[in-house]
Amino acid sequence: MNGLYALKPWYADRLSGLRRTLAARQVSPDTLTAAGVVCAAGAAAALAWLPTPLSALPVGVLLAGRLAFANLDGALARDTGRTTRRGALLNELGDRAADLLVIAGFLPLAPLWLVAAAAFAATLPSWVSLAGAAAGAPRRNGGPVGKTERCLLAVVAAASGWAVPVLAVVAAGSAVTAVVRAVWVWRALGQPKTAVAPVAIERAVATERGAAAERTVASEKPVVRVAEPASPATRRRPSPSPCPPSPSSSPRLSSPPSEHDRSLPLDPGEVSGGITHTRPQSPVDRGTQLRGTR
Repeated sequence: MNGLYALKPWYADRLSGLRRTLAARQVSPDTLTAAGVVCAAGAAAALAWLPTPLSALPVGVLLAGRLAFANLDGALARDTGRTTRRGALLNELGDRAADLLVIAGFLPLAPLWLVAAAAFAATLPSWVSLAGAAAGAPRRNGGPVGKTERCLLAVVAAASGWAVPVLAVVAAGSAVTAVVRAVWVWRALGQPKTAVAPVAIERAVATERGAAAERTVASEKPVVRVAEPASPATRRRPSPSPCPPSPSSSPRLSSPPSEHDRSLPLDPGEVSGGITHTRPQSPVDRGTQLRGTR
């Protein structure tokens, strides 16, 4: 039971061209919210001060603008990526202010208690929807007498002068709408969380998938390590191996002595290239050495 709220998608399509123009000119969604409140105030003034037959046209035009701005501010914020928590708060406050201003236009036309009752009842459906959303249920809109129906009833009152019957319908219909929304929210909150808040769960799943993808990409990146330059203290030559050199690496004599040469005494030879070469001592050299020692 959505009432005239079911026509909102069709109405939003009719406003798509205007929404693109506003986005191209970088109009703030908050400006549209304020414009909706101004239109509601103008409709209330026309309803209160203009004669009954003549007030219908300005009231109808101004309330149509009020509904258009209420539709455009949120859509423009989503299209341009300017959805903020402050903007959502301002949107709700603007809607409540516009509703109360339209009801205030009946003050010169109906008893005060009826106007107060209608004003109080007109805000009940929104409070129920906000309370349900705060508890985790989806936002519930529409109903027998919602925002669109209240604007239409104000136009009927301006055209016919039936202010008291119209206010009575607004008060009773708004109370019924609040009850209908409360029952729907109560049932929604009794369902599993997967059915109560599918949008929140989809966002959580998307966030988790994005985080997992980032972790996968980070793990696949090659790790490049740059060697740090060695400090002067570490720039040392390697210590010699404690093991003795193998026989293959030790210097060899140019010509090994024969069996006859080994029986003769050896004397120091010449040193060349760090290797001492020895030669056998002949009898003549031995005699010369003996003569020199005497």
